[in-house]
Amino acid sequence: MDHLLLQCPFSRQVWHDIIAWLSLSCTPPSHEPSLLDWWHTARQGTPQSMRKGLASMALLTPWMIRKHRNSCVFEGALPSTQDLVVKIKEEASPWAKAGAAGLRDIIPQTWDVHG
Repeated sequence: MDHLLLQCPFSRQVWHDIIAWLSLSCTPPSHEPSLLDWWHTARQGTPQSMRKGLASMALLTPWMIRKHRNSCVFEGALPSTQDLVVKIKEEASPWAKAGAAGLRDIIPQTWDVHG
């Protein structure tokens, strides 16, 4: 599971793109032993006002990576970091509207899902 969510190049690219999109100051997961270890490190390097949003994205991103992997394995979908990043951006909006802690505060106010 740690390989799928943190260490494989595919997932690392997705994390990089999402963190860049959100303009978070933390680094994407690289060689941390677990998602929790990365989150503790990332949280320390993130301004207080953005930490709840980081926590929400630390749940949303792995969930979407796992869903994408399952689609590839069980439904024959083709792996695509670009498609997955778009889906995460699309999913972030309803999560924010549903009250995901701090997510509304870190999602860029103007963004094109396809950009």
